[in-house]
Amino acid sequence: MRALRAGIAAAALWGPGLEGWEASLPVLRGEVLYEPRPSPPPPPALLPPAERRRTGPVARLALAVASEAASRSGLPPSSLRAVFGSSNGDGPVVGSILEALAPGDLPRLVSPTQFHLSVHNAAAGLWSIATGNPEPASCLGCHDATWAASLLAATADMVMEERPVLLCAYDHPLPPPLDAKRPTLAPFGAGLVLVPDLSTAGALARITVEYRLGAAPSGEPRAEALQSLAAGNPAARALRLLEALARGEPDSCPAPYLDGHLEVQVAPC
Repeated sequence: MRALRAGIAAAALWGPGLEGWEASLPVLRGEVLYEPRPSPPPPPALLPPAERRRTGPVARLALAVASEAASRSGLPPSSLRAVFGSSNGDGPVVGSILEALAPGDLPRLVSPTQFHLSVHNAAAGLWSIATGNPEPASCLGCHDATWAASLLAATADMVMEERPVLLCAYDHPLPPPLDAKRPTLAPFGAGLVLVPDLSTAGALARITVEYRLGAAPSGEPRAEALQSLAAGNPAARALRLLEALARGEPDSCPAPYLDGHLEVQVAPC
């Protein structure tokens, strides 16, 4: 494939001890040691109170990074095409439905709200409704390669349409017993707003994305303390790129993707 080029107008993240872009900059720049701690994402302020109360930790994680990335870009959220990527989807909701359907003495009742939130595009749907956004939103999962697949899809959309695209990648641990088959270290989400390469005034960086066959070179975060998080959550494969954006330095941020890898080159604006 030919190389795809984009500008990054804004970035966002949320994870254990990483509570938003500004708060995480000292860690991403290597100025302070990363110290993980429980960091539940905030209730999504953009939703009406009734909908806000129904959201669980996975939807809140996705909406937190999508909202921060859109806000930091300065672009109207209602104008952004979107790509939402998640390997696990909403495991807590799916787990609760499976428990309700399991044989037992209690009635096998499934909450309509839970079913509504169990589908893989639930977070994207909530985002579209909350922001009044009529633009297309793609939702995908690609196991451990979800970050690479999401970045490739978002960059390709931006290049083809020549308009900004919101990328939101997120993953949350599954509940037991599902977690025994699919361990995920901790919740983590990353967001980017990609813009055409010629409209990067005030942007964080320019990136070039290219698919290549063969195993990826190491794409671990530079900060050793972040490497276990990157290895334990598919969305946290974004950390090397987020570090480069925070440091304002050129870098190569490869990401495994199926039988090859994405070569992502970062150049500060």
